[in-house]
Amino acid sequence: MQSMTIEQLRAASEAGGVEGVTLRGQGGTFIVQIATRSGAAALLAKARSSEPRRFGNPIAALKVLRGVGITIGQFDASEWNPEDKAESASNRGRSEAMRKAHQAAAYSEWLAAEIQEAIDEPRPSITHDEVMARMDARIVRHKTAGTK
Repeated sequence: MQSMTIEQLRAASEAGGVEGVTLRGQGGTFIVQIATRSGAAALLAKARSSEPRRFGNPIAALKVLRGVGITIGQFDASEWNPEDKAESASNRGRSEAMRKAHQAAAYSEWLAAEIQEAIDEPRPSITHDEVMARMDARIVRHKTAGTK
């Protein structure tokens, strides 16, 4: 069976060369099977290989098909098994990246609130030099009090 990238599918669809598409369940994923007017069958493939493009969610596949201009098709869930959905390395990486992004966003939000709270503080602020001078004076007082 041949393979087609999204761009090839878009070009074939715009040229009228696509007879139909079937969203076919296969294990825990979905693949897009393409029937062309020439009678050839193809699978939607990844951009840089002939490996079939697999969708864990049929809605994602429908969005891709709609994006290339295909709005009518068929589905076949006879070989679909939702329990068979394996966690792929890309899913793990994506979920880890999303978790880190959410943590970073929460930290940024917390930090912005802390900064705003410091800006809005009604008490007068003291310069660093003033704090250091007071601290030095206290140290001197404590040292002289300890020597008496």
